[in-house]
Formats: sequence, structure tokens, C-alpha cells
Amino acid sequence: MSLSEQQVQQIITRSHETGDYSALVELIPYARMIGMQVTRLGNEAFFTLPRQDINIGNPVLPALHGGVIAGFMEQSAMLHLMMFMNSEVFPKIIDFSVDYLRAGLYRDTYATCQVWRQGRRVGNVAITAWQTHSSEPIATARAHFKLD
Repeated sequence: MSLSEQQVQQIITRSHETGDYSALVELIPYARMIGMQVTRLGNEAFFTLPRQDINIGNPVLPALHGGVIAGFMEQSAMLHLMMFMNSEVFPKIIDFSVDYLRAGLYRDTYATCQVWRQGRRVGNVAITAWQTHSSEPIATARAHFKLD
């Protein structure tokens, strides 16, 4: 089922009003496929990638696929920017760079984001992903988005 642009705008507006971004995540096919979740607590947002077999890249360890980790982080940055700009449109990715720091094992993964700079046209976001403790990240990333 395809939604009209007006229906998408209503979902985005409702998400901003309620702080519940689950319906918005459902609009993003990749975020929905990997099982991404968003929790907003005041001015903070936490992103969760629940452990799922579909996200395994190395079944021997088992470990998450690096592309899943990067995709999760990119989606987190985009949603974070939308949430804190109160944007009615999805920012468009310009550049994304990830540093893998340790294996992403087969367990729940979390991410937080920080907007480094938000101008009229471009937003820069730093992303940190971890599994057991935020002081031991499995990856960090930087994303640049075109803002409309």
C-alpha cells in the first residue's frame, strides 16, 4: 500500500507532536527491515537495533553485518536530525563515514547522535553505536545531510 504525500506528512507531524516515532520508522523500508526502534526521552533520542537473525553477517562468531551497523547508524542520524529540527521532510544524505572499532556481536545494539552543526542547507551529525556500554562503542560515524 502506497501512502500519499499528505498521509506521510500527517505521520511525520503526529510523530513530532507525540514523541512516538514508530510510525515514522515504519515508513522507511530499510529501518523497518532491520527492526530499528526509536525512544525519545525529553531532548535525548536513543536508537535500538534489536538482535535478529536477518542482521547477522558472520554466523561463525556470530556478528552483525557491517553494512547493517552502518545503515542503522545512518538511519539514526537522519531521524535524529528530523526530530530535533522538527522537520517535515526527510534530510538527504550527502556523505557518510564510519569507523568500526570492535565486532558488533549478536546482541541488541544502541546508538545516540549529536548534531555538530545545523545550518540552513547542511546538517552534520556524529553517531556512536554500542552494545554493552556507551563508553565502549562498536562504531562511530559522521554524516552530512542536505536540508530542505
